[in-house]
Amino acid sequence: MTNKPGFFKRVKALDLQQKKVFAIALCQRMLPNYQLFSEVCEFGDPQVLDTALSLLWQSIYDKKLKLNIDIYLERLELNTPDPANFDAYGVYPAMDASTAIIALLSAIQGKVEEDIVNISKLSSSTVANYIEAISDVDLDEEAFDDYIFNHEVMVEEKELQGTLLQLIEDNPKLNADFVKSLRKEIIEAGVSNIGIGLPES
Repeated sequence: MTNKPGFFKRVKALDLQQKKVFAIALCQRMLPNYQLFSEVCEFGDPQVLDTALSLLWQSIYDKKLKLNIDIYLERLELNTPDPANFDAYGVYPAMDASTAIIALLSAIQGKVEEDIVNISKLSSSTVANYIEAISDVDLDEEAFDDYIFNHEVMVEEKELQGTLLQLIEDNPKLNADFVKSLRKEIIEAGVSNIGIGLPES
């Protein structure tokens, strides 16, 4: 359910800061899934996720910023929904959004670059699960995998990850202007990896 061969080789070839930016951007794009779920099901505080992401972005270009990862891991855990407590499908992409930020913070804390790369797979699996949930097709397992892989939402996800990767490869210096404009672009697009728009405030 992932991108074409060579994609992860390229992601793994990025330096640590580039990998972080790639993963932070994907987490940012998953945030509307949580925001909508939180509003509809009256659970959690999206501001906790938003603040963690803001600090992660800032940490790329502000070397003086000290991120207290343990505090944010604790807050995020408290705001991660348990699917057993909700009937709404939206709990799954919301849980993935929170889990992705937790995984990213833990990977940064433990300096585990492989886990930073895995945010890409987590975002793609959110998309795959969403397609499965909305699809009413009767196919065998292999045909269904192909169906998901070629579904327009998955094609968009793969294209976005590819574009994002290219952009980061082309801008290895990751100066403040680049990081701020990338963040702004994702937030202003206002659409998540499964096509969810931001709730009206």
